Amino acid sequence: MGRSGEIRIERSLSSDSVVLTDITKKSKAYWGYSSELLDQWSELLTVTAAYIEDKNVFKLVLDDKIIGYYSYCNDDETTVRLDNLFVLPAFIGKGFGKVLMDDFLKRAKTENILKIILDSEPGAEKFYKKFGFVTIGQQETTVKNRFLPTMELKTIVL
Repeated sequence: MGRSGEIRIERSLSSDSVVLTDITKKSKAYWGYSSELLDQWSELLTVTAAYIEDKNVFKLVLDDKIIGYYSYCNDDETTVRLDNLFVLPAFIGKGFGKVLMDDFLKRAKTENILKIILDSEPGAEKFYKKFGFVTIGQQETTVKNRFLPTMELKTIVL
């Protein structure tokens, strides 16, 4: 997996908002978007303290550094929406996204969730398919010819 050191996943604190925002913006930039577009999305890519307090946000810590996180919220009693799953670019492709996803799926299973939905970064669609997610639609974005795959996982698969 190409990693060493102690890794752990723990609930994020509202004081993590600046670090999580930095991870989100750097990870989004990994997909080759222009700095103008990233500036345009700045508010959407900001993780606020209020968001962390309101949603289920879990950070991935390697030694003492936060290198990734995921967040989700309940749509109803049996459905959750995976809002975010980001890893710093230096750690992409080294198994840390899988560590986060495995933790999220385990958590969803213990909460008796029957369905998980998400809107994927187009470049990350293959990543989610590895976990059994299927594309059920596409959401048009403000960027011409860019669509976000809407994906679903029925957790009976878990």
